[in-house]
Amino acid sequence: MADGGAQQGGAGKQAYEARRAAKAGVSLDKWLTRKDDRKTVVAATVRPNPLVMQIKAGWRRLMDRAHRPL
Repeated sequence: MADGGAQQGGAGKQAYEARRAAKAGVSLDKWLTRKDDRKTVVAATVRPNPLVMQIKAGWRRLMDRAHRPL
């Protein structure tokens, strides 16, 4: 899974990730693996509740209608 980060962005992105890996004191492959792992953990934990999203959307529509002129 470490092939996604630096290779997609080109040489500049790969150099940037290599500098960040060197600053952290790990190899580039290990850095990209950790980065992908963090990304999957965040994606799994930050999933909003669909019911809450529907309520917010309904409230937003109601407020939009309330602010329209008669």
